[in-house]
Amino acid sequence: MIRFECDRCGALLAPNDAQRFIVRIEAFAAAGSIELAQDDADRDRSEQITRLIESLNNADPDQIEDQTYRSMRFDLCATCHRAYLASPLG
Repeated sequence: MIRFECDRCGALLAPNDAQRFIVRIEAFAAAGSIELAQDDADRDRSEQITRLIESLNNADPDQIEDQTYRSMRFDLCATCHRAYLASPLG
């Protein structure tokens, strides 16, 4: 049996209760357009690519993910849901 509780205040919530709210948050990098000049395309980038791959191999996967995309899900009781809607960024 799955036990639900408010992720903000810890109150117990019933699975099908109308007073249980789900909040989903996505945070992702806002990538703009990339413009390359011809000399950028002609330049040998193999050393830079090798260093980048080495740094990624040694990095914490969660930190890499946090730089590009993160999805979160929270269960809230009615009181905490109202507080969240009033000030989403707290």
